[in-house]
Amino acid sequence: MSLWADFLTNDQRSIHKWAHYFPAYERHLERFRNRSVAMLEIGVGSGGSSQMWRRFLGPFAQIVGIDCRPACKEYESDQIAIRIGDQEDPEFLSRLLAEFGPFDIVLDDGGHHMSQIAATFNHLYPTVPVDGIYLVEDLHTAYLPAFGGGFGSPDSFVEKAKALIDELYAGQRGAPPVTDFGRSTLSMHFYDSLLVFEKGRHLGKRAFQTGANTAHSNVSAYTSRSL
Repeated sequence: MSLWADFLTNDQRSIHKWAHYFPAYERHLERFRNRSVAMLEIGVGSGGSSQMWRRFLGPFAQIVGIDCRPACKEYESDQIAIRIGDQEDPEFLSRLLAEFGPFDIVLDDGGHHMSQIAATFNHLYPTVPVDGIYLVEDLHTAYLPAFGGGFGSPDSFVEKAKALIDELYAGQRGAPPVTDFGRSTLSMHFYDSLLVFEKGRHLGKRAFQTGANTAHSNVSAYTSRSL
């Protein structure tokens, strides 16, 4: 069953999701199914999405949900742990990492305020493993002053993510110096209201030219991340 079909036929706790997120979920999270992985869901809601992720990821997955509402603790069940705390609190996040981390998947569906998104990303993203993934949902709030955003606002997480594109290209000719983000990030995917960061291992970049009339099989080669 696809994740979308699972969502549509859900008869357990309620789930609130934008429909257009589901193709992106399946595209980026399929490779984690039936593996021993740890997923952190920031923002528990009514508890239904944690159940959905457990069904999707399979019997070896540890789902950890965090929320600031103590009542969410009742949503704990097999494979699903709930911890109560503030996603902006570095001590809380550090305790979470010590207990369950590192997290192969982080899904930020929390308070959606720009300060919350940035603080959580800054603390957790460096700890995501080399083949892990980090998703930020409902980023239309980046354009809303009530959530600390606004079009072109320097506090907007969308604007911060745009600046990270330069770090993704770091080490290329004319690009800025290499950063930890650039070393560890393989790709960034922008969807309507959803941003996905995929980590990965960078190898030396080589450009080839092939074909019967090719003078040289290897026209250029460089190790961009070591420049």
